[in-house]
Amino acid sequence: MNRLRSIATRGDTPVLALSIITGALVAVVIAGFEYLSASVLLDAVLKRPLWQVALAPAVGLILATAVLRYLGRGLSAATSDEFNRAFHERNPRLPLRDLPVKLLAGLATIGLGGSLGLEGPSIYAGSTVGLAMRDRFRRWLRREDIRILLTAGAAAGVAAVFKAPATGVLFALEAPYRDDVNRRALLPSLLASATSYVTYVNLIGHEAVIPFLNDPGNRIGLNVKQLSLASDDKMVWFEAADLASLFTAVEVADVFGALLLGILAGLGGRTMAWLVRWAKTQARTDHFVARVLIGGASLAGLAIVADLMFDAPLTIGPGFEAMAWVVHPANGLGLIALLFGLRIAATIVTLAAGGVGGLFIPLAVQGVILGQFTGQLLNADRPGLYPTLGLAAFLGAGYRAPISAVMFVAESTGGSFVVPALVAAAVSQLVAGKSSVAEHQHSVRLGHLERRFTLPVTSALDTDVLTVPPDATVAEFMYLHVLGRRERSVAVVDGTSYLGMISLSEVSALERSTWDDTEVGTLLSPDPLAARPTWSLRDAVAAMEQADVDVLAVIDSEDRFIGTLSADDILKLDEILDETGG
Repeated sequence: MNRLRSIATRGDTPVLALSIITGALVAVVIAGFEYLSASVLLDAVLKRPLWQVALAPAVGLILATAVLRYLGRGLSAATSDEFNRAFHERNPRLPLRDLPVKLLAGLATIGLGGSLGLEGPSIYAGSTVGLAMRDRFRRWLRREDIRILLTAGAAAGVAAVFKAPATGVLFALEAPYRDDVNRRALLPSLLASATSYVTYVNLIGHEAVIPFLNDPGNRIGLNVKQLSLASDDKMVWFEAADLASLFTAVEVADVFGALLLGILAGLGGRTMAWLVRWAKTQARTDHFVARVLIGGASLAGLAIVADLMFDAPLTIGPGFEAMAWVVHPANGLGLIALLFGLRIAATIVTLAAGGVGGLFIPLAVQGVILGQFTGQLLNADRPGLYPTLGLAAFLGAGYRAPISAVMFVAESTGGSFVVPALVAAAVSQLVAGKSSVAEHQHSVRLGHLERRFTLPVTSALDTDVLTVPPDATVAEFMYLHVLGRRERSVAVVDGTSYLGMISLSEVSALERSTWDDTEVGTLLSPDPLAARPTWSLRDAVAAMEQADVDVLAVIDSEDRFIGTLSADDILKLDEILDETGG
């Protein structure tokens, strides 16, 4: 048995096998969630009278809040953010018992018309299942496999809900960082994503998530004999070869249009990120009754306004109906701009009221609307180009995931518009800066020692240290501490109040004959340097380097002495963590 276990745990075999199993399990969970939320609940809501449609999101918010508060015992509404949080934790943990609660809250929010996306609960489900597999088969896995299975599960969730396996992989690799990727989980994520996709489409079907992207009239280089284009009530026919030559070449006007759209999407993504941060802050407040009632009333008002202006409540649900409406060429710029504002308002209100769902699709919707507005403003004559570019640019800017956004376009359109989409996504990243709708994203992957520096100073704090009172003589300090205990720096403390640090550098300027008459308190700096418990080791090391010292006192908010932090303690901590796997 031991020999069998030794063979099984060699290399990556266990984690790859578990990634495949994870992908299949996630697909089944997400298929059931999508069917109930979109095909059953939301479809039934949209067929009801307007007043019922308008009130449905409020009912959903009430139910979601009750589920999280009572069944979940105060669980937060976060979903995809939980993946990022767990990814960066030393010991990632997403309890499996919380998964049904989050899915039920997401079902109430999205199924009853909340303006959030299905991918949030999907990513949460995938991450939770991935960690559950780790917990179940812990003895077969290495320590580094924890985050790999977590990432593979998230990739499976995205791949299933969008029917885009490559997008799922790239999104899961990009999401934890703003300017980096988690490349170590690539192969397990590929297997989990592919398995999830195959399982999901066999359960749900192959229908496109965003139908207009697969519209033959919106694509390049189609493998068809002929294509009909309507223009001024006249039907013009192109042979397939002529159509390919017309569309596969990247026109200069397309590049300039992509640049403009990238700038607008970057500004929009930055604004959206600020609004999302505000909404998430509101969702964490204790005034949940007022929050839910105001949110529900606001969503009802938005739905009624949308129905009056567009003959349909386009603010209800993730936004697929809004995308289908906006790509029609007969819509005016004013109505498109109005829809852009109404959809943002609906998403932010749903989020602020405590709704459970994702932001991938809402960002894609805003991108499509912005792209169509820009295309009509520039009088573009290439159907589907600007909505597609807007989707890639706005989505990439909002989530700081440009590769995933462009890949989503490539998978959804069969490779169409990829080059201008790359331009638009790159520009939007530059304009958006460091803003992101996702929480807990780090800038880049940290190295071995860099990860240690993110720990709090309390992890290397020494509280069992001797101090000297301010009225102690220099002679006492030298004989008791320097010569007797080999200490080069000692904290000077009056009762519990920290006054400063006495070291050999202060004593070296004194004549030996003055040691018995000089008190250490007279040698202290009037503005002593000290660290706070909230500091990280990186903050402490930076302060030590700036002051050119090896020992730093740690004090609380009332200047009471807690202990000391030394460079030797930090190095010793690194050795201990390496030996214990901590």
